[in-house]
Amino acid sequence: MASPSSYKLRCSVPGHEMDVRGLAAAAFPPGAVVSVSRDRTGRVWVPSASPDRGFTEIHCVSGHSNFVSCVCIIAPSETYPRGLIATGGNDNNICVFTLDQPQPLFTLQGHNNTVCTLSSGKFGTLLSGSWDTTAKVWLNEKCMMTLKGHTAAVWAVIILPEQGLMLSGSADKTIRLWKAGRCERTFTGHEDCVRGLAVISDTEFFSCSNDTSIRRWMVTGECVQVYYGHTNYIYSIAIFPNSQDFVTTGEDRTLRIWRQGECCQNIRLPAQSVWCCCILPNSDIAVGASDGVIRVFTEAPERVASKEDLQAYEDELSKATIDPKTGDLGDIKMEDLPGREHLDEPGNRDGQTRLIKEGQKVEAYQWSVNDSRWVKIGDVVGGSNQQTSKRVMYMGKEYDFVFTIDINEGGPSMKLPYNVSEDPWLTAHNFLQKNDLSPMFLDQVANFIIENTKGHVVGPAPASAGDPFTGLGRYIPGASEGRSGLDADPFTGSGRYIPGSNSTTDAPMGVADPFTGGGAYSSAALRQTSPNIYFPKTDGVAFEQANATQIIAKLKELNGEAPQVHKLSEDVLESLERLLLCVCGPNNSMQPPNIQQINQLWKASHWPEDIVFPVLDILRLAVRHPQVNETLCGEAEGVQLCNHLLSLMRPQGRPANQMLALRTLCNCFSGQHGRALLMSQRETVLSCAVELASVCNKNIHIALATLLLNYAGCLHSQPDLEAKAQCLSVTSTALESVQDKEAVFRLLVALGTTLFSDQTAQDLARSLGVNSQISKYSAVSVPAKVGECCQLVLKELQ
Repeated sequence: MASPSSYKLRCSVPGHEMDVRGLAAAAFPPGAVVSVSRDRTGRVWVPSASPDRGFTEIHCVSGHSNFVSCVCIIAPSETYPRGLIATGGNDNNICVFTLDQPQPLFTLQGHNNTVCTLSSGKFGTLLSGSWDTTAKVWLNEKCMMTLKGHTAAVWAVIILPEQGLMLSGSADKTIRLWKAGRCERTFTGHEDCVRGLAVISDTEFFSCSNDTSIRRWMVTGECVQVYYGHTNYIYSIAIFPNSQDFVTTGEDRTLRIWRQGECCQNIRLPAQSVWCCCILPNSDIAVGASDGVIRVFTEAPERVASKEDLQAYEDELSKATIDPKTGDLGDIKMEDLPGREHLDEPGNRDGQTRLIKEGQKVEAYQWSVNDSRWVKIGDVVGGSNQQTSKRVMYMGKEYDFVFTIDINEGGPSMKLPYNVSEDPWLTAHNFLQKNDLSPMFLDQVANFIIENTKGHVVGPAPASAGDPFTGLGRYIPGASEGRSGLDADPFTGSGRYIPGSNSTTDAPMGVADPFTGGGAYSSAALRQTSPNIYFPKTDGVAFEQANATQIIAKLKELNGEAPQVHKLSEDVLESLERLLLCVCGPNNSMQPPNIQQINQLWKASHWPEDIVFPVLDILRLAVRHPQVNETLCGEAEGVQLCNHLLSLMRPQGRPANQMLALRTLCNCFSGQHGRALLMSQRETVLSCAVELASVCNKNIHIALATLLLNYAGCLHSQPDLEAKAQCLSVTSTALESVQDKEAVFRLLVALGTTLFSDQTAQDLARSLGVNSQISKYSAVSVPAKVGECCQLVLKELQ
């Protein structure tokens, strides 16, 4: 009996001249599908009203200078109510099109190699993956973040429904989960390149791989199920609206339909590589293949192709030639094969394959549960009985050819094994990758293979040189904790010197400045006259408080206990004391610091890490002075200062040094030279600083939050979207770990300052899930400034 849910051919849609590499269901018109191809075009197809139940091309877009590899739909917005089409290509670019213009609306540039996967999210966010091993987050024509961590090509990306979570799958066999630009988790289990990802829910997703498996994962890291059925690489996966059943396609010429965890239907196609699939709103399935044809399959009887078209499809399938070297049919020994009588016995499952001997030929048949008969799927060529004795052994395997390649004159030669059933472009790519050679040699090596194997290729040669993963090709890759805190005196003994003590106290309710605890600030009173007293905050926040007497006493004490090689002379101690008194005293009350004092401070800051903290405290206070700020943060010495402080901030370092280094960076914003230095080193500084969010120490968290606030203030009036994106990302990451209310408050002010009157920054914050992340603070009443500021930030994000 035929299954009522079996899929049958609806139509074949020719039009592309080369491989169809990507498909996506369009937002408009209803029922439309978008395809992209190696022929460098994208095409929009709509269901036709004709009796053939086919699709008609209504729009063709072009903008890439090389093959088009992937496509996704950017959801409709107020500006573009019909949505947008995004395509990625071998020219390293992403082109974004409207539905009424053939040329790109805009082009996104930034990747250094082929863009092979795209995914769109809320608020116009676009995620891309590339052979350059990175993924990138784009918003409003700008790259907002680059996700680095994979060691090989990123073949699959997807944005999860939970805002801010993104997934990437790579040829390095891993999947990574990203939040706010940081890798939160790495999933391992696949034994080969990860080629596709699909979202099940907020907490689960599927992956498919060249290792012929499909895996079901929890975002918490567990692999809960593995599915097998394909006999070769799996290229794509798509999920039905019920979020449980799914379809896959691959290099074994098949589309497979999976229901309740089982492969319930296996549809053979007359093309070697079935590159892509998508599920249409009516649950029809569209697939694209290496023969340049889109095929649509349906389970709705009223949409099934006519008997004539079904017979034509079956005839096309029967004329296909199957090379057993692909591994789809196992080892074939012609003398052991049965004759046509073997087809009198019914099959056991849909898609079951049987080989029979018909004269001197080997024919392949597949059982169709729907039709209760065996359907011919092709003639087998090149079986093991036809192999000649000219096969060459290399590394334990037989090959048709083993070439000797000399890339560098005078350098060692390299062996390149090759079978005539393989795509020469794929083989050339794998050879270059395995031997760590430049991709610039791709054409040279591939053309060498083609030239030296003329007359030996099974099937038609690739239409043109280029994408090494097309035609008959398959991708074959080569194969701190810190919990000590400063809540108690870290230097032992009551009444001892504690760097920065009393510098960050909770503000007295209704009377204190929200940052310093001083002044005549009253939130209740000012709230009636000013709707927002918190942000944007563009003047820097510094750590000013100090007890010079205790700092010098601790410095002298440690100097007395230091090894002789590190002891400071009395003259140096006296010089540092004068410097400290100068930078802590009232303006113009003493002579300004001189170069000798500043140089002595710089040298002393390189004391051993277990005793350097009082010197760092002097440095923290000194960089506020214009003369010291100019000398230590200027063009010549600034980078050295920055690198030294970052070395003290490493996660395994001492908490006191980490805190004081962060506070020194905050105080550098007091002068124009310090601001210029930290803005030029922003990416490095914030990448290092965010590592300290996981350290369980409230003083470090307050210093980190203040650093982010100062960066936000400097960026407020600048159009540097990538810098603002990093600030948002690091702030969002810090909010995951920070508990101290003062630190949370400063992070909220940093967010508000970044988002204030900047629509693009607001869109990015929404895509990162900042709303849900901070909403819990809106009800905080002690201190009141946390809840008030949170409500104002949420208002910006409405």
